[in-house]
Amino acid sequence: MNESRPRTLTGRGRALLTCGVTLVLGGILLGFPDITRIGVLLAVLPLLARLVARRRPPRLSIERSVTPARLQPDERAEVVVDFANIGDRATPLYLAEERIDYVLGDRPRFLLPRMEPGARRRLTYRIRSHVRGRHELGPIALQQQDPFGLTHVDLMIRSVGEVVVLPRIEALGHGRPPGSGLGNEGETPQMVALHGEEDVSIRAYHDGDDLRKVHWPATAHRGEIMVRQEDRPARRSAVLLLDSRQQGHAGSGGHSSFEWAVSAVASVAVQLGEAGYTLHLASRETLLDGTVEQPLSATEVVELLAVAETGDDVEHSRLVTTAHGLTERGGSLVAVVTDLDDRSVTDLAGLRQPGTSSLAMVLDAAGIAEGRRTTSAQAAGHCDLLGSAGWRVVSVPAGVTARAAWQSLTRLGSFTVMSS
Repeated sequence: MNESRPRTLTGRGRALLTCGVTLVLGGILLGFPDITRIGVLLAVLPLLARLVARRRPPRLSIERSVTPARLQPDERAEVVVDFANIGDRATPLYLAEERIDYVLGDRPRFLLPRMEPGARRRLTYRIRSHVRGRHELGPIALQQQDPFGLTHVDLMIRSVGEVVVLPRIEALGHGRPPGSGLGNEGETPQMVALHGEEDVSIRAYHDGDDLRKVHWPATAHRGEIMVRQEDRPARRSAVLLLDSRQQGHAGSGGHSSFEWAVSAVASVAVQLGEAGYTLHLASRETLLDGTVEQPLSATEVVELLAVAETGDDVEHSRLVTTAHGLTERGGSLVAVVTDLDDRSVTDLAGLRQPGTSSLAMVLDAAGIAEGRRTTSAQAAGHCDLLGSAGWRVVSVPAGVTARAAWQSLTRLGSFTVMSS
C-alpha cells in the first residue's frame, strides 16, 4: 500500500520564496520596478515547482528476502529488496530510506532509479543485531525532488518484512541430566517371562527412574532392581521452565539477568535436543498461547525464546501450576529461576516427582546486574530449600557462564555456589 504525503517546499524553496516576497515588497515601497520583477520571479519559481510536482503517486510493489532469516546475535544478514513498477507510467528518480529497528544498524539509504512500466530493480543492504527478538524491516520512505531542489514529495510504501534474532547459544559440553538412556532414562529393554506372566519389557534400574515402574517379580528373580518399560521405548522428555517475573530480574540490555536466563534455557534446549529429548517449554509465551503441553524440538524452543518477555507474578504462579501436569508424567525438569521470594521457590520445589531428575539454576539477579561475584544470602537460602527437596541446584552470581553452571549441575548432586 502506498501512502502519499503532502508536497512540501524544501529549505531552499522556502528561502527563495521568502527572498522573492521581500524583494517584491521592497521594490514596490522603494519604487524600483526591476527589483519587483526579480522578486516576482524568485517567488513564482518555488510555487510553480510545487504545482507541477507529480501529484499521482506511482504504483510500486516490494518483495523482501533475508539471508539467513534466523540470525545468531552479531551475525550479519543480507536483505534483498525487489521493487516492481506495476503502474502504467514510468517512475521518477527517488531517494529511498528503509525504516528498520535501530538495533539492526543505521537506516539504509539508496537511490531508486527511474523505472518504466513493468520494470524491476533490486537493491541490497546488510544488517546485524546483538539484541534477540523479532525485528521489522520497513516501511520504505521515498522522496522525489524537482531538478532545482525547491520542493519534494514524500511517499510511504507500507510493505514490511521481519528478521528473527535468536538468543545466544552457549556450548554446554558433555553434561547430561542423571540417567540419559532410552525411554524413561533407561537402556534397551529385555524381554522376560516370569511365573507364566506375559512377556514384559524390563531393564535395570537407573538413577532418576520413576519408582512406580519397579517390576517386583523381575527384581526378586534377578536380585537387582528392575523397572518396566514399554516394548517400544518412549523418547526421553524434559520440561524447561523459565522464570519471567519482571520483579525478579534486574539489569538491562544484554547484561541483564533475564537475558542470561533466556540464553541458558536456549542452550540447555539445544544440548538436550542433540541428545534426543522431546522438550516442553514452560514460559510466559507458551502459557499465554496454551502450548505448554505441546512437545517441541530444540529449534522451536529457541525460536520461542527469541521473543520471550517478562511478565507478572500471577503469570508465573499459573505457569508453575500448569507445569505440574507435565512433571507428573516423569522425565527431567530443568528450571532457571530468580531469588525473588520464598513462596515461589516452595511451589517450585513441589514440581519434582519421586524418582525423577530436577535441576535448577538460581540466579542472584541483583548480583548479576551489579556485577557482584558472590552469592547473596537469599539466593543461597533458595538453593538450600530446593536441595532439601531433592533438586540438583546451583547458585549463579555475576560472571558465571551457562556452561559452568550446567557442568556443575550435571556433575554434582547437591547445592553449589558458583563464583567466577
